[in-house]
Amino acid sequence: MLVQPEFSVGDEIPALTIPITRTLIVAGAIASRDYQDVHHDAELAKAKGSKDIFMNILTTNGLVGRFVTDWAGPHVRLTEISIRLGAPNYPGDTMVLSGVVSQISQDGEQVKVDITGTNTLGNHVTGTVSFSIRK
Repeated sequence: MLVQPEFSVGDEIPALTIPITRTLIVAGAIASRDYQDVHHDAELAKAKGSKDIFMNILTTNGLVGRFVTDWAGPHVRLTEISIRLGAPNYPGDTMVLSGVVSQISQDGEQVKVDITGTNTLGNHVTGTVSFSIRK
């Protein structure tokens, strides 16, 4: 039998540092079937005004979900992820994800976490992740 986790408003999630590599960007785009050239072809990305290829939103979404579930544990089920992208994640940079519990339902079964992912250009991602605690 697994022990149920307890969460409190204000709990901080330990930061997760993710190196942004070309492989991560390209593999994330392929895995999510996003074949836009700006996610895998540096020359075409530059021709479109970008300094290099950059991470797609679906990869970011997956990393945000992983960040929360790795911290919260196997008793949780993600119910909503709401994110907004800002500065691009380019190869060679690092994204640091952080989060804080912002809301808990009265019965303690629904939790909302505010998240931020930063890189050297600023905020790459901001948003919220909600999850329920499985019984």
